[in-house]
Order: sequence, then structure tokens, then C-alpha cells
Amino acid sequence: MSIATMSQKPHHCSGCSASGKDSPHSHTPAITAPPKPQVREPDAEELEWLQQQSLALEDASPEEILTWAVEKYHPKLTMATAFGPEGCLILSMLAKIEPEVYIFNLDTGYQFQETLDLRDRMAAHYGMEIVLEQPELPVEQFEAANGGPMYQSEPDQCCFHRKIVVLRRVLAEYDAWFSGIRRDQSPYRANAPIVGWDKKFGLVKISPLANWTKERVWKRIVDEKVPYNPLHDQGYPSVGCQPCTRPVAAGEHERAGRWTGTAKTECGLHTAD
Repeated sequence: MSIATMSQKPHHCSGCSASGKDSPHSHTPAITAPPKPQVREPDAEELEWLQQQSLALEDASPEEILTWAVEKYHPKLTMATAFGPEGCLILSMLAKIEPEVYIFNLDTGYQFQETLDLRDRMAAHYGMEIVLEQPELPVEQFEAANGGPMYQSEPDQCCFHRKIVVLRRVLAEYDAWFSGIRRDQSPYRANAPIVGWDKKFGLVKISPLANWTKERVWKRIVDEKVPYNPLHDQGYPSVGCQPCTRPVAAGEHERAGRWTGTAKTECGLHTAD
């Protein structure tokens, strides 16, 4: 198993030196948003073809959808997973269909240890490589550059720098990616097609479990003994970064525990803007 890491170049600032010697205090450059990259735009013919494929696969099993995607796009096919129930179930299927698909996790530096441990268990259980793709700056430097934890002051920007920027970097190398979203998870996901064009990242997006329910996902996980995050048994139906995730109370929506106290409901991976 390999873990993707970014090499850090030393930062030199003229204001931190005196008489040619480094100042004893540390200095971290301010974080600036990278320019929005150019993404590929499909023509009308490709969009129509994708819509036709999605409609044709609407009643297909997840395995049939995965097989179709592998035949059409592998090896330019990838999957990002946060090891939610849906992601774990898809990985269990991919292990039988095509275990060489590039699987990665957006390792923000704020994940629960249980999530990182699950990554190791999944990789060992299915014999698959699952790469941890990390932001350019480690958490300590990132927080120093922003006057403290950005998830407290600007959660949208925190997700942008720790997730979106990294995802853009990885997806730029691929033609299609798998998603574990379900339509019943949130309003943003309610109209998700099985196969569609991801305008935000400029590639095909395939959601094999889009029309499944939470109950159906969990029945399959239990029946097939698919490894899953133990936090789900502790009141966390949806698990994100540790500082921004709490258990939910009885009767609350499954994503109510994400970004509590804010209007934020999505990290941005599956929204158009």
C-alpha cells in the first residue's frame, strides 16, 4: 500500500532574516486559492449518449453498472472514497470485477482514526491498493497560515483547500470516476443520474447506488460481511472529518451530524458550484 505525499519546499521570507540568519520564529505563507482549472466540456452528442446510457442502466444492478464502466473507461477510471457504507460496498464489488481501478481517499488530516484504520482493513481484506491523497500543506502549516483551524471560521474554504483542490489534481488524470452517492441522501443528490457529466471536474461521473436506499445498502453489507466504519454503530450514520461530525439523535436525518450549527450540508464534491 502506498500513501501519496507531497514534498515540502522550505519557505524563505526576507522579513524573517536578519544579517543573513534565519529568525527563530517560523513563517508560513498565506493560503491563496489556486486558479480554477480549465475542465473539458462535452459536446451535445456525448451528453446525449451519456443520458441514454444512464437511462439504460437505471434498472441494472450495481455490479452491472460497474462492469459497464470498467469496459468503457478502465484504466482511465477512478474512485474517491471516504469509506462510507456505500463506498465500502462498491469497493467490495470492484474487488471482484476489476481490483486495479485506482482507489483513493482524500486525506484531509482531520479524519477519524477509525476511518484511517478502516482503509487499512479494506485494503488487506480485498487485496486492493487504496491511496491516501493529501493536500500540499500538512495540517500544522495550513492552520498556521490561516490563524487557526479554518473549519471553525470558514468551513467551505476548509473543504475547498483540503478536498476540492486535491480532488481536482487527481481527477485531471482520468476520464471517469465512481461516486457512492444516493438520491435520498440530500436535495443536492436527489436527481443524480446513474451516469452523467460532472461539470465541476470535467469528466464522466458514475453512481452505481444512486437509486438504492440506506436500508438496501446496509442489508447487503451485513449479508456479505463487508467491513465498515465502527463509528456507524456509535450513532454516526455519515462520517466526515472529526471536527465537523457528530452523532445524530433519534429521528434526525442521516447527514444532520455534518457541520452542525452552520447552513453547510455538503463538502462540495457533489455540488455543481
